[in-house]
Amino acid sequence: MDHGLSDEYEALRASVEDFAHKVVAPQIGELYERQEFPYEIVAQMGEMGLFGLPFPEEWGGQGGDYFALCLALEELARVDSSVSITLEAGVGLGAMPLYRFGSRAQQERWLPDLVAGRRLGGFGLTEPGGGSDAGATRTTAHLDGGDWVINGTKAFITNSGTDITSIVTVTAVTGTKADGRKDISSIVVPAGTTGFGVAPKYSKVGWNCSDTRELSFDDCHVPAENLLGEQGRGYAQFLRTLDEGRIAISALAVGLAQGCVDESVKYAREREAFGQPIGRYQAIQFKIADMEMRTHVARLAYHDAARKMLAGKPFKREAAIAKLYSSTIAVDNARDATQIHGGYGFMNEYPVARMWRDSKILEIGEGTSEVQRMLIARELGL
Repeated sequence: MDHGLSDEYEALRASVEDFAHKVVAPQIGELYERQEFPYEIVAQMGEMGLFGLPFPEEWGGQGGDYFALCLALEELARVDSSVSITLEAGVGLGAMPLYRFGSRAQQERWLPDLVAGRRLGGFGLTEPGGGSDAGATRTTAHLDGGDWVINGTKAFITNSGTDITSIVTVTAVTGTKADGRKDISSIVVPAGTTGFGVAPKYSKVGWNCSDTRELSFDDCHVPAENLLGEQGRGYAQFLRTLDEGRIAISALAVGLAQGCVDESVKYAREREAFGQPIGRYQAIQFKIADMEMRTHVARLAYHDAARKMLAGKPFKREAAIAKLYSSTIAVDNARDATQIHGGYGFMNEYPVARMWRDSKILEIGEGTSEVQRMLIARELGL
């Protein structure tokens, strides 16, 4: 089996790598410390076509696929995860649900700007009292004349409060099924809608250049035609969205893990102790070798999951494995890279400090490590 990249994929990977090191790296440290959203970087990513990678040319996309997006996410995360997650959420959570499930009218209204990166979208799933238990949705929506009236609260929603956010797709209980289960639907809420409240951005441990907010809906009225797909299909829609998103988050985690290797190799060549570069000591060599080994295996895992998805084969198990393993080794690599840097690893001016802060959320977002183990066990028939 050939796991090498085609010429087209490699050209994309190389172009994003160049952008990450020449454009993102020189400025992201200061933006991160000020907790500022990187508007100029996002605009440049839009001009490069990164937000349109997996979408057809009909909508202004690049005509690529989900694996192309994953390659871009990995290269960006080698330098900074905030920028990478902004792209991942903008595509996977903002634009992709509209592309997969939206009506033609909805797509024509919102998709071109999302695909071009001129606007961002969010996906309002998580709630303050129901993180991993997404089926416990409490946000409600009922029809009143020609409007959906939404009430409830969402938490930890990415890209939901920027100056260029255009929509947030929200899951809400819209009724009760015959068997007593909740009827959950997805509804598109445009930014600025009366009754749609956006809280100040969270003060976070990491991902400080990413926009993350709590959202509230207080008798928020949106037209009935803003229903995304069929009523009652919201749960199935976000399960599909999460399965794909796990591959993307795995790619991001691999990028962070590789960035830890890159920075550690560089530092081990430059830093001297006891008369020679620390990279000549076996203890450092072995630690970095283990970091590279873990990263390589994690990359193979997400590549495998992506290939199965694109081939139309079942990929839930592979996506869960890739997400679980890559997030685990990203945390391991960030810890080891910080240790290799010693006291400097604790200084925010060094990229590994940022990577250490950014790594932990990878074991939580897009399904916790515990949820991934549940999914894997379920796929094994347990």
